[in-house]
Amino acid sequence: MGKNDRSQPHLKSRRQFLKLGLAGTAGLWLTGKSLETRGQVRSQTLSPPSDYGPLFASPPINVVKVGFVGVGGMGSVHVRNFLNIDGVEIKAVCDIVEEKVARVQKWVEEAGFPRPEGYSAGPWDFKRMCEEEDLDLVFTATPWEWHVPVCVTAMKNGKHAATEVPAAVSLEECFELVETAEKYKKHCVMMENCCYDRVELMSLNMVRRGLLGEIVHAAGGYLHDLRAVKFSNVGEGLWRRQHSWKKNGNLYPTHGLGPVAQCMNINRGDAFDYLVSMSSPALGLHLYAEEKFGPDSPQAKEKFALGDVNSSLIKTRSSRTIILIHDTNLPRPYSRIHLLQGTKGILQKWPDRIYVEGRSPEDDWEDIEKYAAEFEHPLWKKLAQKGEGRGHGGMDFIEDYRLIEALRTGQPTDMNVYDAAAWSVVSALTEKSVAEGSKPVSFPDFTRGRWKTTPPLGIIEG
Repeated sequence: MGKNDRSQPHLKSRRQFLKLGLAGTAGLWLTGKSLETRGQVRSQTLSPPSDYGPLFASPPINVVKVGFVGVGGMGSVHVRNFLNIDGVEIKAVCDIVEEKVARVQKWVEEAGFPRPEGYSAGPWDFKRMCEEEDLDLVFTATPWEWHVPVCVTAMKNGKHAATEVPAAVSLEECFELVETAEKYKKHCVMMENCCYDRVELMSLNMVRRGLLGEIVHAAGGYLHDLRAVKFSNVGEGLWRRQHSWKKNGNLYPTHGLGPVAQCMNINRGDAFDYLVSMSSPALGLHLYAEEKFGPDSPQAKEKFALGDVNSSLIKTRSSRTIILIHDTNLPRPYSRIHLLQGTKGILQKWPDRIYVEGRSPEDDWEDIEKYAAEFEHPLWKKLAQKGEGRGHGGMDFIEDYRLIEALRTGQPTDMNVYDAAAWSVVSALTEKSVAEGSKPVSFPDFTRGRWKTTPPLGIIEG
């Protein structure tokens, strides 16, 4: 059930599912203020379980048996990574495109492992895989609408779950992930690879060692010209553009938000409190379609709700602030911003620069590389070479390695289901704020108060 082309079987059924999902989301906003009310009431009335929480750890697994759902672009990257990590066996693979299943089966056999079972009998065949296969972990890299169905099905069948980003696309889905993980005592991890990029890891090391003082403000985002991707006839072009038809907010918040949230101890001493959000006009996709396909083309006649640039401001319970940007419909170079500002200094990526009071030249930026020898993160030192050529400069390999290491050693995962929910729910909350004239919208507390006593994420040694 990965990213495929228009000629493949089962595409119609997946598109029908997508349309139903979008229609349901549109209906949600007709309830107006009920979104925020439901989130707050649910946070306050659900009792946190005594045997599951942010530091949940499952019994160690010597060899992690994995089933993959969706082996298109990113799914294939993760398969390749897992084939190069000790203590992993890929036992099953599911995709609505049989050729993609066969390709992964061949890779696994060429790596010297037994041929995994294949599942390609329609969009819901992952359910049969979860019911039949003896698996420890189910990993999904499907279109967004399928992340929660796959993860929930996996956990209900006794498997841990891992998903590509975002983990969920609605408030209800975020709560469903949290409640299912707590009920069945399983990990549910959103694989936010940007938390493992080099500068982001170095930033975490700097923050933990006090170089920037107390962090009071941050900025992040996803600024990426995706016009060609959204109008492609293959891969994400088959489904991603459709989210822009009815939704107006930050549809892809976690790449920019995840790394700064870790540095600011979100869900681990602090928590998101509320946000306000606003969007620019929606012009970019229409203009691109006119220029690329002609003014009378079906693409040029599509109507888009998604503003080209969405800007949001998040306030935390400790009164710290985060600026978050979503910008995917206009011509521009890539950036995730990644800014951290503390009482002793400031760091920014794109461009990579830092200023530390009393250490940097007065009122002058320095190149972050000057600090690398002292603050390079231990994980990057250990794994960067192994991750070369394995996805997004190596960070994909590191995130996959860390997930497997946690499962094999019985340690808490670096990111948990509460992070997945808190980072992903931004999409739903920004949509509500934009729709209501940029009114503040409160975050639900998925941890139910346990963020107050959960210790910060440490400097992961690996």
